[in-house]
Amino acid sequence: MNVVIVESPAKAKTINKYLGKGYEVYASYGHVRDLPAKDGSVDPDADFAMLWDVDTKSAKRLSDIAKAVKDADRVILATDPDREGEAISWHVLEVLKAKRLLKDKPVERVVFNAITKAAILEAMKNPREIDAALVDAYLARRALDYLVGFNLSPVLWRKLPGARSAGRVQSVALRLVCDRELEIEQFVSREYWSILAHLKTEAGAPFTARLVGADGKKINRLDIGAGAEAEAFKAALEAAKFSVASIEAKPAKRHPWAPFTTSTLQQEASRKLGFAPARTMQLAQRLYEGAEIDGETVGLITYMRTDGVDLAPEAIASARAVIGKEFGAAYVPSAPRKYNVKAKNAQEAHEAIRPTDLARLPAKVARSIEPDQARLYELIWKRTIASQMESAELERTTVEILAQAGARRLDLRATGQVIRFDGFLKLYQEGHDDEEDEESGRLPEMRKDEVLTKEKIDATQHFTEPPPRFTEATLVKRMEELGIGRPSTYASTLAVLRERDYVRLDKKRLYPEDKGRLVTAFLEAFFTRYVGYDFTADLEEKLDRVSNHEIDWKQVLREFWTDFSGALAGTKDLRTTQVLDSLNEILGPHIFPAKADGSNPRACPSCGDGQLSLKLGKFGAFIGCSNYPECKFTRTLANAEAAGEVEGERPGVKSLGFDPETGEEITLRDGRFGAYVQQGEGEKPKRASLPKTMAPAELSLDQAIGLLSLPREVAKHPETKEPVLAGIGRYGPYVQHGKTYANIGKDEDILSIGANRAIDLIVAKESGLTGRRFGKAESSAARALGEHPSGGEVTIKAGRFGPYVNYGKINATLPRDADPTTFSLEEALALLAAKSTDGGATQGRLLGEHPAGGPITVREGRFGAYVNYGKINATLKNGSSPETITLEEAIRLIEDKEGAGTGSAKKKPTAAKKTAPKEPAAKETAPKKTPSKTGKTVATKGKTQPDALTDDQASDESEEPPFEPTSQIKAAPTRSKPGAKPAPAKSKKAKQA
Repeated sequence: MNVVIVESPAKAKTINKYLGKGYEVYASYGHVRDLPAKDGSVDPDADFAMLWDVDTKSAKRLSDIAKAVKDADRVILATDPDREGEAISWHVLEVLKAKRLLKDKPVERVVFNAITKAAILEAMKNPREIDAALVDAYLARRALDYLVGFNLSPVLWRKLPGARSAGRVQSVALRLVCDRELEIEQFVSREYWSILAHLKTEAGAPFTARLVGADGKKINRLDIGAGAEAEAFKAALEAAKFSVASIEAKPAKRHPWAPFTTSTLQQEASRKLGFAPARTMQLAQRLYEGAEIDGETVGLITYMRTDGVDLAPEAIASARAVIGKEFGAAYVPSAPRKYNVKAKNAQEAHEAIRPTDLARLPAKVARSIEPDQARLYELIWKRTIASQMESAELERTTVEILAQAGARRLDLRATGQVIRFDGFLKLYQEGHDDEEDEESGRLPEMRKDEVLTKEKIDATQHFTEPPPRFTEATLVKRMEELGIGRPSTYASTLAVLRERDYVRLDKKRLYPEDKGRLVTAFLEAFFTRYVGYDFTADLEEKLDRVSNHEIDWKQVLREFWTDFSGALAGTKDLRTTQVLDSLNEILGPHIFPAKADGSNPRACPSCGDGQLSLKLGKFGAFIGCSNYPECKFTRTLANAEAAGEVEGERPGVKSLGFDPETGEEITLRDGRFGAYVQQGEGEKPKRASLPKTMAPAELSLDQAIGLLSLPREVAKHPETKEPVLAGIGRYGPYVQHGKTYANIGKDEDILSIGANRAIDLIVAKESGLTGRRFGKAESSAARALGEHPSGGEVTIKAGRFGPYVNYGKINATLPRDADPTTFSLEEALALLAAKSTDGGATQGRLLGEHPAGGPITVREGRFGAYVNYGKINATLKNGSSPETITLEEAIRLIEDKEGAGTGSAKKKPTAAKKTAPKEPAAKETAPKKTPSKTGKTVATKGKTQPDALTDDQASDESEEPPFEPTSQIKAAPTRSKPGAKPAPAKSKKAKQA
C-alpha cells in the first residue's frame, strides 16, 4: 500500500479517484506544526534554533497519517509545488521520523501544477527528494517574521498604548497607505483652464479640438492658470477663422497582456468582479482543487500562487486551437507568444494561472460550479486565450488646425483612433484603476486646407487633484513593483491591516486609521530601516537567493539580527516624552494643519494660552492641552478641518444652538472616545455620546437636546405599572424596566422609539424570547401562536441558538430579522411547511462532506452565520463570512466546537450531546494581563504574547458579552488560566448585575 499525503481534503478526494487501488490519500489540513506563540520559539543565541509545536487538531490528523504509514510500503509527499507546500511536506516528514515509523520505507516528493489525471500520473512517474533550499527559504522567512513580530510588538505595547502588532511586511504595507494619505493632505491644488473648440467640416460633420499653442509657443495642460488669460484666448478664438493645417494618420498595434500571475489576478478580479484579494484566492483555491465535470472530478485551473507568466507548450497549442475554432484563423498569430515577467524578485519556476483544459469553455463549466467561481474561471479563461490571440491593429489620426485671429495665430489639435482589426480586443480588455481612458472617437473625413466652421468655444476651469488613495488592487500592484512580500502573502497582509483596525475600506479605497498612522510614525522614528521599502525588498531578494541555493539561510538571519537587536536595545530606555516629541513632529502636518489666517494651529481653543499636543493615555493617543489639569480640553487625532469644521470655529467644537429652557449652549464635540454633545460649560457639564446610527455632520439641535434628556420614560409596564425607560449605555441604545434591559434594533432610533415597541422588547426579554445564546432554553417561556391546520399547538420557543417555531417534532428557526413577539401564525406555518418539505435535511449552502461522513453546510442564524454538521453548530469567527468560508475552515470550526463541548473529538455528529458541561468560573485575579484583540484583559502565562502575529496569521476575535447597561457593570472577570480553580459561586443579585 502506498500512502500519499496532501494538504487539502478536497485535493485528497480528487487524487484518490485518479490513483485508484493500491493508494491511500490523506490530508494534513495545511501546516501540521508551527512556532509556539511565546518567547524563545526562535533562539538567536542558539544559532536560531526553532522550537516547533503540534496543536491538538494537527496531532489527531498526524496520528491518522502515522497509523497509515506504519503499514505502508511507500510514502509519497504530494503537497503544493511552492515554498509553503515544500515546508508542509518537510514538517510531515520530520514528525514521521520522530515517531520512527519510516525505517527503510522509501519517501518520495512529487509535484504537479494542476490536479488532472494526466498531471498526477505523470508526477508519480517522476518523484524527487524534498528541496532543502526551498525548506531553508521557508525557515528563514518564518524566523524573520517571528523575530520581528515577537520583538517589535511588545515595544509597541509598552511605548504606544492602543497599538496591536507589527510585522515585517505588514508594517511596510501600512506605511504605503499612510504615506499616500500624507501626500493627499500636503497636496496644494492648482487652478488651470482648458480651451475646447466645437467645429464642423464642410460636410457638416462635428468634432472637437483643443488649444495647444499660441503665437508660436506650446500650451501644455497646466499653462493657462487664470480665468482672465482663458477668457482672452476664448475671445480670440470667437473671432478667428479655422482651417486644417495638416492631417497625419499612423498605423499602430496593441498587443495582448500576459496570462495571470497571483497579483495580476487579484488586481483584475478586484476591478472587474469586485472581489477582495482574500476572496479571489479562496475561489481560485477551489477551482484548483476541482469540481465534478461530466461525472469526473477534475482541477479546473493550474496552481494559483505564482509570479510566472509562461505557458506550457501543450497549453499554447490548445489555446491556438480554441482561438481558431471560436474566432477564426485571422485571430491566430503566426507564432506563439512568449512572455517575460517584469516584477521585481519574480520567480518563474511555475506556469501562469490558466485553465487546465482551455477547450473547457466557461459556459460549460458554469453549470457545475458556484456563480462566483464561474465568474473567476471565465476571467482566467479569457485572459489566457487573449494572451495568445493576434494583436489589435489601430489607426491613430492627428489633425492640426490653424485659427487665425487678426495678427494672432492659434494652434488647435484634434485626435482620433480607429480600430482596423480588433484582434484580442474582441475577447478581453484589461481594466484600469485610476488612469483616464485615452481612447478617443473616430474623426470625420477632412482634407488639408479645408475651411472649418465654428459652433462654440468652451473655456473650462479645472483644479489639479491629489494622487488617489490605494484600492486593494493598486496596493497589491505597488507592493509587487517594490518587491515587498510574495504573491501568497498579499491577501493575508491586507486582511491583517483591516483586522488590526490600522486601515479601513471605504468605497473600495484604503484609509489609514489614526491607530495605523501612530504605529507608522513610531516605526519611522525609531525603526526607520525596518519599514524602508528598499530594505524590505532587499531582504525578499536574499530569501529568493536562499531558495536558489545561492546563500545560507542562517547567514541571512545573523546579518538581520545583529542590526535589529541593536535597534531594539536602543528603545529600552526610551521615555514617553521622547516618543511624544517624535510623534508630534512626524504627525504635526496631519494633526495640526496650518490655518488660512496664519494663527497658531496648536493654540488651545478652551483656555487660549495652552498648547495642544499629542498625549498617550490608557486607551491610546489623543490631543490634549499643555495646561492640564487646569484645562481639560481633549479631542481625537483627526484634525478639525478634515472633519468638516468651519474655519474660524473652535477646533473640535461645533455649536448647535441654545437650549430653549436653560439658555445654555449645546455643542457637538470630538472626544477621546468619539463624538458627543455637551450642554453648557463648567466643572461637570451634562454630556451624552452619539449612538453609531447618528452621523455627527447631520446632528440637529433637537436631536442633541433629546440625547441630553436620556434616559427618558417612554411607557408604563402593563403589569407592574413601573416606568419603561429608554437610554444609551455602554453597549448602545436600550430600553429598561427595573433590572431588565433590552437592546433596540440597529435601524431603530432611541429618540423616537414608541411605547408599544419598548414594551414588546421588555416583554420579549422577560419571557426569554430574545434569543440570548447563553440562556437556558428549558427555563424560557413559550408563546402560543394558535392551532395547526392538522391539529396541535404551534408555539415559539427560545433556543440556544435563537427563537424557533415548534410543532410536534418539527422545529424551524426564525429568520434573523424576525421579531418573535410579533411573529404571526401564518408566517410560522410557512416556516414549518418549508422545513417539512426538505425533511429537515440539508439547509443553507452545502460546503462538502465531513471526513467521517455527512454534509457540512453554512447557514444564516439569528445571531450570525454558522456551520452545521449533524447536531453540531459552530458560529463563524469574526473576519469569516458565509460566502467565503471553505470546507477546511468549517471542519476546523466543528472540531473546535466538539473539543470545547465534550473534551474529546467525536467521529459521528449524532453522538454530540445537547448540552455541554459547565466550565469552571474564572478567578477574579490573574497572574499577568496583556491587551487582547478586543481591548479586554486576558490572562497570560510566562512571556506569551498572543497578539504578536506574523503577516500570515490573524488572531481570533473574542465574542462580545451579552448586553448590560453601564450602571450595572461590575469589574469584568478575566479569563482563567488552564488549571485554575473555580471561583466561589456568586449570589443571585451579583449574577443579575
